[in-house]
Amino acid sequence: MEQSLFSLSNPEFWVLVALALFFGLLVYLKVLPGALFKALDNHAAKIRAELDEAERLREEAQALLADVKAQREEAERQAAAMISVARADAKRMAIDAHQKLEDQIARRAEMAERKIAQAEAQALADVKNAAVDLAALAAETVLAARLAGSTTDPLVDAAIAQMGAKLQ
Repeated sequence: MEQSLFSLSNPEFWVLVALALFFGLLVYLKVLPGALFKALDNHAAKIRAELDEAERLREEAQALLADVKAQREEAERQAAAMISVARADAKRMAIDAHQKLEDQIARRAEMAERKIAQAEAQALADVKNAAVDLAALAAETVLAARLAGSTTDPLVDAAIAQMGAKLQ
């Protein structure tokens, strides 16, 4: 025969009654609610502390991110400034090098012109000296041939000696 759950002879009924009395006693003595609420309060406080810590860490991370962004922007500005300075320096150096090259070319051209003029003057002087020597030799030969037939005249000999000195 089957017994009903709420029968006084059913042992499961008495286990249910004992359990209900036990929980009732815990509630009456405020053991169960106090401990339960205390545990819940502690857990809520722990969660609140973790949320506060997470919020603080998030704010620190945002501040750090803003700082890093500012540093990156400053570094980019400095890099751009360095690039523009380097470009300006390179342009200035190219202009200076071009000017120095032009000056050097002008100096070398002037030096070459001076050497050419000096060589021309030297060649002209050499030609004149050769012409003078040749003229003196020709005059000496002509005079020697004319005077070979006649007696020597001391006045003519003095004139010939002076002529060689005057032509040079």
